[in-house]
Amino acid sequence: SNPTGAVYSESHLMDIIRVAARHRLPIISDEIYGDMTFANNLFRPMASVSVKLGNQVPIITASGLGKQYLVPGWRLGWIVFSNNKAIQAVKKGAQRLAQVVLGASHLAQVAIPAVLDPPSEEDRACVASWKDELLSIIEDQSNLLCILINQCYGLEVIPAQGAMYAMVKIHVDKFDDTIVDDLTFMKLLLVEENVVVLPGRAFGLEISAEINISCHVFRVVFCAPENIIKIACERIRSFCLRHKEN
Repeated sequence: SNPTGAVYSESHLMDIIRVAARHRLPIISDEIYGDMTFANNLFRPMASVSVKLGNQVPIITASGLGKQYLVPGWRLGWIVFSNNKAIQAVKKGAQRLAQVVLGASHLAQVAIPAVLDPPSEEDRACVASWKDELLSIIEDQSNLLCILINQCYGLEVIPAQGAMYAMVKIHVDKFDDTIVDDLTFMKLLLVEENVVVLPGRAFGLEISAEINISCHVFRVVFCAPENIIKIACERIRSFCLRHKEN
């Protein structure tokens, strides 16, 4: 997921479905990263999990080619309605909206079936091989990032299970008075080292006085080439040492 890189287990997804069913809520499942998972972490579509529980709630699945096939500029995606009797009006509204706004070009749309359901065994093998290689590269970059960030004073990375992102804990009490939260860390890092990270509050993680200071976090992206990751992490390491509490 974005921003944590977490992959939910089937049991966790079932718990979400049970809560939604209890409160009569439909589920919108953003699966844009799909099977971009690492190691033994498996991607389980929410709609498929819902079937195992008897289709208790409507599922609206959003996905696309942008992330999994590295074509973000295409802006090419789709919405799938499952068990949608209870939300027919929503589906019809989405269809009407799709007909009145500018969408992806016809040429780009033609690529969807060719990518998702290749016409020949050779094409299927080619796509599968490419995806395996892509995941291997991204996982290696994720592992590299974890090693380097964990070498930075006052930081603790939360290893990603998939996608392109990881969250990093900031132990604010280990830094000088110029760093008091995730926002000041981000601003100073940008000014002093020209490295951009996103503070946890950009994703709705607001820190209150009751929450332990170790909850301050920022998000990093590890889809850049290894040499760029190394340069960025070295700058972060230098920054952390510079602001180490005396």
